Amino acid sequence: MPGEEPGRRTGGHDGQGVAMSIRVLGTGSADGWPNPFCDCATCTIERAAGRVRAQTAALVETFLLDCGPETPRTAERAGASLRDVRHALLTHDHPDHTAPAFLLYRSWVTDERHPLDVVGPPSVVGQARMWLAPDTRVRFHEIRPGDELDLAGGRVRALAANHTPGAVLFDVATPTSRVLYATDTGPLPRSSVEAAAGAAYDVVLLEETFGDFTGHGTAHLDLPAFEEQVRRLHAVGAVTDGTNLVAVHLSHHNPPTGELARRLALVGASVVDDGTLLRD
Repeated sequence: MPGEEPGRRTGGHDGQGVAMSIRVLGTGSADGWPNPFCDCATCTIERAAGRVRAQTAALVETFLLDCGPETPRTAERAGASLRDVRHALLTHDHPDHTAPAFLLYRSWVTDERHPLDVVGPPSVVGQARMWLAPDTRVRFHEIRPGDELDLAGGRVRALAANHTPGAVLFDVATPTSRVLYATDTGPLPRSSVEAAAGAAYDVVLLEETFGDFTGHGTAHLDLPAFEEQVRRLHAVGAVTDGTNLVAVHLSHHNPPTGELARRLALVGASVVDDGTLLRD
């Protein structure tokens, strides 16, 4: 069973002592960790430890953040029902983050209790629409950096990602917590850091794909770049001493989990297992 990790803030934003509910469903990169085709040292160590990281996704109360092909099974194994999800927030159209077949599977359940909002860049919404009949109880919302949406249960704001054209990061504010979901991205655009100023997030899920491999040449973060983004977010009050900062989108380019946890702790961050429930 997945572990539970204490959060660092009590009560959340305007929660009047109500516990926040944030489940980190997956913490891995597109190929997961271990990569099933790989026998490198870190894959071998993680495999021997029985630790498997699936594609990154998270469940923040009724908000599902990203849904790759592995996400529904990951949720099931974690004991986290997706039945009450009311909003699917999809960052970009790469298949490890948007696998729109989940909309079809949901439509096969005949006792749908509420509509579902699907929120994402135009390319994501275009893909998702093709999986559903016109009369399905799904509402599509195209979103671009800087846009905000008021939805049942909270407010969603899209921040610019340094990734594919149109890709976004999500700032989600609920009655009990405020969360920054920041994957996939390279070094954060200045506009996103400025938009996050003063947010004092309860939880930040920030990608850290490449470990010490800094020559990857991709729009992702490695350990030195991760540390720099943490510094930038601290400087504007987006990350504080009370923020639960978790590294996600982890790949086998990282050192094994024990060493990675030590390295991340130096900058006030942590690594958690798939399925971890963050509590206050």
